[in-house]
Amino acid sequence: MRNHSFFAKAPLCILTGALALATGCAEKSATRVTAQSSANRVATADATTLSQRGEERIQREVRHQLVMLPYYGIFDNLAYEVNGTSVSLYGQVTRPTLKSDAENVVKRIEGVDRVVNNIEVLPLSPGDDRIRFAAYRTIYGQSALNRYGLQTVPPIHIIVSNGNVTLEGVVATEGDKNIAGIQANTVPGVFAVTNNLRVEK
Repeated sequence: MRNHSFFAKAPLCILTGALALATGCAEKSATRVTAQSSANRVATADATTLSQRGEERIQREVRHQLVMLPYYGIFDNLAYEVNGTSVSLYGQVTRPTLKSDAENVVKRIEGVDRVVNNIEVLPLSPGDDRIRFAAYRTIYGQSALNRYGLQTVPPIHIIVSNGNVTLEGVVATEGDKNIAGIQANTVPGVFAVTNNLRVEK
């Protein structure tokens, strides 16, 4: 709108017939266009900043909503990726309802337009259930790690699929990560252990 209204005034300079006046108008035109370009760049930068802030807000809200799910426990692993207004969900869960619950709570977050649900539902298996509880007792019963079991949602998640154990979550030290991996390997019936625990920075 600004450009349109400015150019509508341009013929007024030409009608004066004075070269100096016309030159002055041309200079003003260049100055004004430059000023408008600068303003557009600032507006674009502001929009980008707001977009980043909005994405950070969505990330915090997604994490909060997933952690607060009533049936989310140490035998489940939920992860997510936020890309603008789109959220992708990943991980493994023992209950099919937890997969749908995760998608539903994320869909209700203000600013989220699309949810891609890639969460895997683990197969039902009495053998895997036995390994889950044995791994829980072995890991959280270890004196160096039992403090983690006192948290509302214990941070070491034990994912079992067809006898294979994957440890997900965050621990305080590299030593705690190694101890958890060693403990998981002592559980009878475990085929392999993948230790994906991250150490707090």
